[in-house]
Amino acid sequence: MTTMVFGTDGWRDVIADGFTVARVRRAARAYAQHLHDAGGGLVLVAHDTRFGGPLFQAAVAATLRDVGLSVRVHDGPLPTPLLSFAVRELGAVGGVMLTASHNPAPYHGFKLKGAYGGTATSATYDDVAERAAKLADEFEAPPLSATIAHFDVRDAYFRHLHQLLDLDVLRGWRGRLVHDAMHGAAAGWIAAFARWAGLPWQVEAVRSAADPTFGGGSPEPIPATLGALTERLAGADPVSTLGVATDGDGDRLAVVAAGAAPFTAHAVLALLLDHLDRRGTPGRVVKTVTVSRLVERLAQARGREVLETPVGFKHLVEALLVGDVMVAGEESGGFGVAGHIPERDGILNALLVTEALAEGRQPLPERLAALERESGWRHAYDRADLALAGSAELERVLQRLAADPASFAGLPVRSVERRDGVKLNLADDRWLMLRASGTEPVLRLYAEGPDDAAVAELLAAARAFVTRGAQPSSR
Repeated sequence: MTTMVFGTDGWRDVIADGFTVARVRRAARAYAQHLHDAGGGLVLVAHDTRFGGPLFQAAVAATLRDVGLSVRVHDGPLPTPLLSFAVRELGAVGGVMLTASHNPAPYHGFKLKGAYGGTATSATYDDVAERAAKLADEFEAPPLSATIAHFDVRDAYFRHLHQLLDLDVLRGWRGRLVHDAMHGAAAGWIAAFARWAGLPWQVEAVRSAADPTFGGGSPEPIPATLGALTERLAGADPVSTLGVATDGDGDRLAVVAAGAAPFTAHAVLALLLDHLDRRGTPGRVVKTVTVSRLVERLAQARGREVLETPVGFKHLVEALLVGDVMVAGEESGGFGVAGHIPERDGILNALLVTEALAEGRQPLPERLAALERESGWRHAYDRADLALAGSAELERVLQRLAADPASFAGLPVRSVERRDGVKLNLADDRWLMLRASGTEPVLRLYAEGPDDAAVAELLAAARAFVTRGAQPSSR
């Protein structure tokens, strides 16, 4: 019996290889047992635009009902934050989102949502994984005694956004918002809210057609995938035009200012921090260990407490559930904000960034430069992914860093963190981190430094260390 690995946010695998209908039923059975033992209730199920979404959704729904749970499904693709909102809005005890988020098209995934309307906690995932390990794949679907009812929370979600946004500011902006949905489930949602709220904008769609192949690429909103959006903004006014991109299931966000390169997720988080702080929103700033020091230094300059967590939004959720959080964010473009569900939401965050632009009447690159000056941190960052042959190869790489090195890439190592992978804090305001992806068989390399050249040098040294077995000098 094959092992199902639940990583940073659920279980993901390659469609028709590890991710099969039989194994999806097994995962659903484990989750159903978890919920049944906790008292049962209503469970919501939805899917994104990936291949086989309706088929997998039907398999999950039938399995949940077979255990005695009440089940409702969404008719058609749905963004992940909408499922999370629906779970809380409709009083469900949990939810299943069938998505692999930003992963390439061959992947599918099984995400769980808590009754509070956000990513399931580590404790829930651990329990479901333990139960799944004791079950066999289910090759026959439980019979459905009746058609499963649908749910729809579109208007309730829009009313909730209305409460979180300053519509007077948004209505005062006579701009053009270009939304690149990357062929994912968030297509049309920003435009629909703009119509619902009577916003006098032009919302222009890029890659809005649902496509399980995502146009032959990955639905991950990072600079390398945003060429089409960047080109669409060329020559436009940076105050009256803004580009935003959401990932495959709509929970992550990227931002592109007209005439500029795409912002990193760290820069977007800094802009959100600044905007919410100016609004007077109370609370701490929470970030994962891979997020730029720009964010923590800016937060400290504003008198905000900073909490750092391992990678994975489930760790941020735990902080959001405790409360007193203004904004929480991760390196991959997922942000949670005060007053909303404890969940990433690319739709809301795109509207908040638009609000920041509309209110400030200043190009966002200029605003970011001012935040860098305020924090005293010049932000340059990049990430590289290296394919690995297996867990043994990864273990060999990390083992070579088992003893804290004295230097790396010719720079003294100031300290070593092992909260998630290995992070080397280096001299000259530089750091390098190596960690295994929780969703793909790759080793992720993260680096930050005073300029792009310094970052490129660090990543090159890290690649050499991984691929050629170079050793850092020891203490």
